[in-house]
Amino acid sequence: MARPYRTTARRVTLETVAKDARVSVSTVSKVLNGRSGVSMATRRAVEERLEKHGYSPRNTPNVAKTIEIVFYELGTEWLLEVLQGVDKVARELGCSILLTRSHDLHSPEHGWADGVVQRHPIGVILLFSSVSAADKRQLRNRSIPFVVVDPAGKPDPDIAYVGAQNWAGGLAATQHLLSLGHREIAMINGPEDQLCSQARMSGFRSALEMAGLTCRPEFLRWGDFHPEEGRSIAAEMLRLPTRPTAIFAGADLQALGVYQAAGELGLRIPEDLSVVGFDDLPIASLSWPPLTTVRQPIRDMAETAARVITEPLDPQRQRLELATELVVRASTAALEIAG
Repeated sequence: MARPYRTTARRVTLETVAKDARVSVSTVSKVLNGRSGVSMATRRAVEERLEKHGYSPRNTPNVAKTIEIVFYELGTEWLLEVLQGVDKVARELGCSILLTRSHDLHSPEHGWADGVVQRHPIGVILLFSSVSAADKRQLRNRSIPFVVVDPAGKPDPDIAYVGAQNWAGGLAATQHLLSLGHREIAMINGPEDQLCSQARMSGFRSALEMAGLTCRPEFLRWGDFHPEEGRSIAAEMLRLPTRPTAIFAGADLQALGVYQAAGELGLRIPEDLSVVGFDDLPIASLSWPPLTTVRQPIRDMAETAARVITEPLDPQRQRLELATELVVRASTAALEIAG
């Protein structure tokens, strides 16, 4: 169940908050329940007084038996993995999962917190990273815990998050290719403004530097995490006068795009080109040849996040990064074999 983050020596009433904010009790009630009909200035003033006085509801009998997930992109295997992890905890608690779609990777659309307040779930899992001070205040004033999974950017110090060791994953993927004798290694990464992409790129560069190598500028490309972008960028790289003998893709779906580009150019995997992905989605082991990839524990990340918001811990203190693991399959081969 949702728990208040603080306790007070005496019970703060709505009347106390209303008097300090110079509004009516009904206005405070509207703000508390996320209802319309209150100006932004008044809403902000009430929220500040709720926080100032440490107000928390007298009881929570109407808390919905739901865990809410706020996400930005529908229809991805990544989201399905998140749902699997959250569902495990939801089943244990006998509650349901509610999905709310946002339309921005870094920050949800305006007013999303109002909807959460109205529904009052057990807790909220956010698939983005930027939470405004007003939204944080709004959720915390109602004792609704929240946690970010795989943050797109660097969360504020007071925001809980569960991520993966992306730097270590990028390092392991590149060191694997180096151990196979590859030196002309390219990387097709995700969006440059995402924290995970930056960390994977940093791990890639670090592995090359440890081996005394530098990467050709044309072998480093930012894109998105979808097959189409992987295909188009790989096609450009594989047509270069000096083409890469191995490509590290920032996501499994990108790697499948690399497969497609290689096939269109008559290149065989792994004989002519080694490919490594990242995520270890179910499709990775089903592709042909089965994809060597870095396993990101997406389900475990989601399950951990669900436990953070449902167990008697202060969610603000939870900042976790779960281990990644290199999974070697048939899409990589030694350079002399790849010949």
